[in-house]
Amino acid sequence: MSHHKMSPVLKLCAAALVAFGSLAANAAPQDAAQTKVITQTDRLIVRYKDAVDNSKGAMPARALTAARQALMARSGQQLGATMRLLRATATGANVMQLSRAMSIDEARALAADLAARDPDVEYAEPDRVMLPLFVPNDPMYTQQWDLFDAKGGMNVPAAWDKSTGAGINVAVIDTGYRPHVDLQGQILPGYDFITNATIAGDGNGRDSDASDPGDNTYAGQCGTGIPAQDEASSWHGTHVAGTIAAKANNGVGVAGIAYGAKIVPARVLGKCGGYTSDIADAIVWASGGAVTGVPANANKARVLNLSLGGSGACDTTTQNAINSARSRGAVVVVAAGNSNINAANSNPANCAGVIAVAAVGRTGGKASYSNYGSVVDVAAPGGDSGAGILSTWNAGTSTPAGDNYGYMMGTSMATPHVAAVAALMLSTNPNLTPDEVEAKLKSTARAFPAACSGCGAGIVDAAAAVNAVAAGATVTPPTQNEVEPNNSISVANPVNVSGTVVKGTLYGTTDNDYFVVQVPAGKTLTATLTMNAGSGSTDYDLYAYNSAGTQLAMSTNGAGTPDAVSVANATSATSPRYVRVRYHTGVYGASYSLKFTW
Repeated sequence: MSHHKMSPVLKLCAAALVAFGSLAANAAPQDAAQTKVITQTDRLIVRYKDAVDNSKGAMPARALTAARQALMARSGQQLGATMRLLRATATGANVMQLSRAMSIDEARALAADLAARDPDVEYAEPDRVMLPLFVPNDPMYTQQWDLFDAKGGMNVPAAWDKSTGAGINVAVIDTGYRPHVDLQGQILPGYDFITNATIAGDGNGRDSDASDPGDNTYAGQCGTGIPAQDEASSWHGTHVAGTIAAKANNGVGVAGIAYGAKIVPARVLGKCGGYTSDIADAIVWASGGAVTGVPANANKARVLNLSLGGSGACDTTTQNAINSARSRGAVVVVAAGNSNINAANSNPANCAGVIAVAAVGRTGGKASYSNYGSVVDVAAPGGDSGAGILSTWNAGTSTPAGDNYGYMMGTSMATPHVAAVAALMLSTNPNLTPDEVEAKLKSTARAFPAACSGCGAGIVDAAAAVNAVAAGATVTPPTQNEVEPNNSISVANPVNVSGTVVKGTLYGTTDNDYFVVQVPAGKTLTATLTMNAGSGSTDYDLYAYNSAGTQLAMSTNGAGTPDAVSVANATSATSPRYVRVRYHTGVYGASYSLKFTW
């Protein structure tokens, strides 16, 4: 963002995209009217239809053709801005640096104008800024009510007999980390993905040092009135990391839920938050994908924790990164948000394929600040009414000082509880898929002991979840075969159960397979297409439509790369969505698998 002032998308809640998560434990949770949102950006994300997904093998950014630059210049003239190529994202989009900061609405208008002018644009959207979300013999274990309390806790001690998370890496995509005695030996090499030196606060852009130099801000630093007054550093990522993997039985401090697991820190949030494009690259890298200019991650994470968020719909850039991570087997756990609103308006909680987490207090009821709604999957302890979540912290108010412990509350704190339980499950059964982890978390969650409307399937029960997968009761996705004729919307094959895998075949250039899903209100349908063994270089493409036949999404990746489309039903009633598999190149008669989730 060079020297432009930026308003935060979400502000730290004891830490929050910038991070959802934290409110100091003794502070009153912010309500929706108090939530601070970064409403400006100085970047645009543009992906062209001929772009190459770089996540399977990094490629340099493609230079823009003169024709494309000319169309960008004409679009920019409408709003008095110019654009220059900054870099390429891991999924093949271009990050464009604008010559001035503008409101999100202005940036959306600019993106829409560019897409209208240039038929080669697959999508264009603002590069929005996200914020962090706050709100054994270990001497402080007795203060960790979130692990054992009968009402608001997660029944963690009973899970430790079966699993401690050994062998599983959890990526904390956040503000970085501070070295801490209770995290000694728990932190693996990470990466600092912040491209803007002003946000980074460490004097440079991207580098291999994921440590947190502090994210304190002065009044008005992030935009007019944001923050309203000087704010101390949050040490948000360190708090999240401690909840997941602080050492246990070491006679020091607190116990992490998955204390046998390791943390892979990916620093994406700094002063005033972090860009969507940087967060997306971190998601790809942490899960084992390639990012241009960044060394390969030698410690692939099976679980990604995103205690961060912003408002509005799920960005295409973020969804593509999540799809990429899931294709490598990563479980993506995200905070529902701290604005006491429907999480359908909170990003990335409203993205497809994630486990969205609401927060409960010690009573087991909904935390006053927690978002809610049909996109929420489960709930976990986040703290409320003075009973916060205790974890590792730092004593510095701006720059780092000594080791410390602190209470925070927010959905940022609830999220690592669920990420840690996912690590316990995967340590017990490494063959679990992301969908199986989610299904077991939901099916074993316990009922809410107090009111928690819109908080998902229940409060995560660590012991029950681990026992379910230890018993070998893995979820076998339902399957069905494609049935001809189904070459148009009018004769589409119905798919009725989320998680269903359809087996099908195309026999020529004119063959198309259509499927229809009745998508519930507020849900997002995701369809993922993979070619089966023996298909060689055959390439099929994927499209999604509404009932009027209007194309809503498409995926045209090359041979050997899965295709995925996601379409939301933002209405208040169930609505049909149609998915089409189309032949592109290769051998006739090759078979495919198409998985549907919603």
